[in-house]
Amino acid sequence: MNKKIIVILIVLIVLVLLGGYFLINNKKSKEVQKDSGITLIIKTPVLQMTSYKDAEVKDTYAFLKKAASAFENANKESNVRIQVVQFEKADEDNQIIGCFDTDNATDILFEEYFNMSTYIHTGKVVPLDDIISNEIRNDISESYWDISKLNDKTYMMPYLGMQNTLSYNKDLFKQVGLGKYIVDEDIIQNWSLNDWEIILKTLHDKLPENIYTMLMYGKNEMGDTHVITLLRSRGSTFFDENGRVELSSPEGIKAIQWLMDCNKKGYFPANAENIEINDCYNLFTNGQLAIYINNAVLDSTIKQSGINYGNVNFPSIDGKGFTTNFLTGFEVFDNENEEKLNLAKEFVKFIYETDEWLDYSAGAIPCSNKVAVKYADLLKDIQKYIDNNQTGWNFTGNAPAWRKVREVFYKDINELLYGEKKAEEMAKQIEEDCNKAIEEGYLNSKLHD
Repeated sequence: MNKKIIVILIVLIVLVLLGGYFLINNKKSKEVQKDSGITLIIKTPVLQMTSYKDAEVKDTYAFLKKAASAFENANKESNVRIQVVQFEKADEDNQIIGCFDTDNATDILFEEYFNMSTYIHTGKVVPLDDIISNEIRNDISESYWDISKLNDKTYMMPYLGMQNTLSYNKDLFKQVGLGKYIVDEDIIQNWSLNDWEIILKTLHDKLPENIYTMLMYGKNEMGDTHVITLLRSRGSTFFDENGRVELSSPEGIKAIQWLMDCNKKGYFPANAENIEINDCYNLFTNGQLAIYINNAVLDSTIKQSGINYGNVNFPSIDGKGFTTNFLTGFEVFDNENEEKLNLAKEFVKFIYETDEWLDYSAGAIPCSNKVAVKYADLLKDIQKYIDNNQTGWNFTGNAPAWRKVREVFYKDINELLYGEKKAEEMAKQIEEDCNKAIEEGYLNSKLHD
């Protein structure tokens, strides 16, 4: 065998060995890639959560960790891994907007609508109508779906509810001869506008000077949603059909005039422009305020204060009343990875199509009607809120830059309470200030394609 043939044989042997090496390593690389799978990131702020389904669940983080593990086990073929991240509310912008286009970007957000509705305008949040079956849609109140939509597309999935009504001190009502407006049943009442005027005047005229009639405040933006709801009392929708604030209508001006008259007559706490909602809470639990706010969370603390109270809806022109509903639910982000996006949607669908995980909503007000029925015996204390869910309305209008709207709105209410302008002027001012913030938000608004 000559040298040339030997060299060729050696080269062939080396090539075969190298080929085998790369084949084995390529196979290993694919196995590692397959093993790594897809990682979804679910984020949630620090939020308390009680579930009758599982006593171990004390917050939304614990709920999501359990649901994530179940989803992973049910989707082993996809080899999906879920990382649940909990963040402080003060760090929300960094955790959501600040993580766009990074490895830490949020795929699913479980959060209160109050904040997360603004993210719809980033263009990252996807509509979820394609995963909402007729069964899911029919199981949830239409009033909840209305709050979850923008331009007739569903961007948020309602899961937990909290409803704010007004509460009244029964003992103070009896003290001034308003016993006919008191009921013994644990229900949420409604009073006509005429009833409201009789009640407010009687309380003011007959209560001692150091006991006030009705809540009001203008020091900061806390509790502003309740003031907004009061501005609907004379028939105003607050938002027009284009999502802009409309208060210069006759109905809006009447509501503003009503608040100004209540303030002038002394129905509100003294110097209400310089106090906040927590000050009104302290007055109410001290027996110094006849009408305040209530919800399922406040129920226990008000009871502990010893106040004998009833619940009533916010006033409305038709007498059916309003409430401010705060929902918590899911939102899905598009991070330009179709496989991750589809799996994120599948996770949300998994929650709503699996009774076990839908049942976890029983503890607060479940948005699911079938859960409310199934756990009716355990939900007796909040059944009145469940029965009253159609009174809620979308008090943010899912407007962009809602925080900026709040910053200008409370300042206008502060000025309204000082009482130096006419109702027509205040209506125009609130409209202009709020709509300027909304328009600035729309300039930067982008909805998902």
